[in-house]
Amino acid sequence: MQALLSSRRFSPGSLVTVVGALLTVVGSIAYLGDNANLSLPTIFYGIPILLGGLALKSSELPPPLLLTPTQALREQRLRPENADLRRLLADVSRWRYGQKAHLESSLEALKLWDDDDPPQLVSVEELDRLGAYGLRLRFRCQGVPLQRWQDLENRLGRFFGTSLRAEISQPSPAQVDLVLIQAEQDT
Repeated sequence: MQALLSSRRFSPGSLVTVVGALLTVVGSIAYLGDNANLSLPTIFYGIPILLGGLALKSSELPPPLLLTPTQALREQRLRPENADLRRLLADVSRWRYGQKAHLESSLEALKLWDDDDPPQLVSVEELDRLGAYGLRLRFRCQGVPLQRWQDLENRLGRFFGTSLRAEISQPSPAQVDLVLIQAEQDT
């Protein structure tokens, strides 16, 4: 099983912070070297960009760990019938800003939200269950009891996609797994 970490290392907030810091340093060096043509614009733009980057860094939520076992699953993900799962995967595997948790609005709508200790998406794993493509979303959640997740098990699949089936399990006392599998189509 291969864990994809490269997208987690360098966030957009980090990029903006580095660019702002670089412009500020170049402007400061130019100012000390009596080069007003270079120092004024770089300091003028560098400091606000640096502050904006630091603001982004203070409110960023990194993507969860993405586990993709095989090339075959990557190919299975691209099938037309897996469009709902593909959109969900793209949504949860990006950097978020100004949110407490991934899928915040969805969990609030489903009443699986706790303001004091919201469920945190820890990892996403692509699955193949008897030829059906699926995703396992592992949440760290101590504020929402397992029973509330289980009560909504039938609704969860339909919430995330019209042809999805949900399975809830608890691998440890502080974690809940939500498995979304492409439901079998009637032929």
